[in-house]
This record gives sequence, C-alpha cells and structure tokens, in this order.
Amino acid sequence: MLGVKRLAVVAGLVVLGLAPVAASAATPSPSPAQQDTQYLQTLHQVNLAEIAGGNLAQQKASNQQVKDLATQFVTDHTQLDQAVQNTAKQANVTLPNAPTNDQQAVLNQLQGQTGTAFDTQWVTAELVGHQKAIQATQTEINEGTDPPVKQLAQQALPVLQAHLEALQTLAQSLGIPVPSGSAPAPGVSSGSPSPSGTPTESPAPGSTEEPAPGSTESPAPVTT
Repeated sequence: MLGVKRLAVVAGLVVLGLAPVAASAATPSPSPAQQDTQYLQTLHQVNLAEIAGGNLAQQKASNQQVKDLATQFVTDHTQLDQAVQNTAKQANVTLPNAPTNDQQAVLNQLQGQTGTAFDTQWVTAELVGHQKAIQATQTEINEGTDPPVKQLAQQALPVLQAHLEALQTLAQSLGIPVPSGSAPAPGVSSGSPSPSGTPTESPAPGSTEEPAPGSTESPAPVTT
C-alpha cells in the first residue's frame, strides 16, 4: 500500500499540472505535424486501454495490490485523457474512439483469465504497455513540433514513468518476471535499490544476459 500511496502523491501532483495545457495553448498550429497528430491519437488509445484494463482488474484481480494499482491507473489515465482531448480539440485532431486492435486483443485475453493467472497477465501486459507509451512520449518530446502537444508529452512522461516503476515493484513482490522489452524506469535498475528502498528484481532464471564488454574471449586466430 505504501508504494501505491506514494504513486498517488507523485502522479497526482504531476497530473494536476496537466490542466493548464488547454489554457496555455492560445493559438496552436492549425495543422499539427504528423508526429504530433500521431502522438495525440496514440496517447488517447493508451488511455482508453488503461482505463478499460484498470476497471477489469478491479473486478477480476485476486491480489489487493493489483486492485489498488489498477484503481490509481484509472484515475490517472482518466485525468490524462482529458488533457489529451482538450489539446486535440484545439489542434483540430480527430481522436480514435477505441483502443488499437492489439490493445483490444490484450483486453480480450484478460477477460478470460481469473485469479492469480489474471494478476500475472495484467501486470505483464501493463509493463509492456507502459514501456511503449513512454517510448512514444519520449519520441514526441524529441521530434514533435507543436508546442501544446510537446508540453502535454512533457507533463505525461513523469506519470507514465511513475506507473512503470510501481509495476516493476509489484512484479517483484509477486514473483512475476519483467518482460525483456520493459526497460527499468528511470532510477530503477536491476540489482540496485529502487527509490522506495526495495531492491529490484534480478533477471529471471533462464534469462540470457549480454556479456560485459571485455568479458568474452575472442576466438583463437586461424592460421593458414
């Protein structure tokens, strides 16, 4: 519960900063660049999927920590999506009305799970989903050109990173391997203490690791 409470404080403070996006965007570009448009649509679909997945977890999860985190996700992504909709309206960007096909497929799979199987699949899916959302947000920050959309991305990034960190901590406590595609959140690295003071999970048994530079031996020269 401490981790969830900490997340609620951090995410709440950041999400409160999302409201001024609409007010500060007095005259957005009439035709945002493709990157900006794509980001608004992507983040909106992420929010739709997160809200649906969070509601599902509140109903079907067997672990209270999973339910608590899912509740926080629904709150944060609902607030974040309001900022997305406001920014998109000012930028004349049409938003999709449903998650992507891949996101819907994950939701359908979760619908068929119960108990600890649901908990494991939900946490795993959330880890992957948040990592993708962070990557899209970082791309917008680096490559976007429409100021209000870039501002939205800059304000959304800490919320997504806080979610990923909480998921990694929860995965560790439940013994759920972190997918290889889910990089540690900033400040959280394998084998080092997390900001909450809890060591993060080491790679799961059987997982492969890249050898440290200089630790491998070069093949013996072949003489002819």
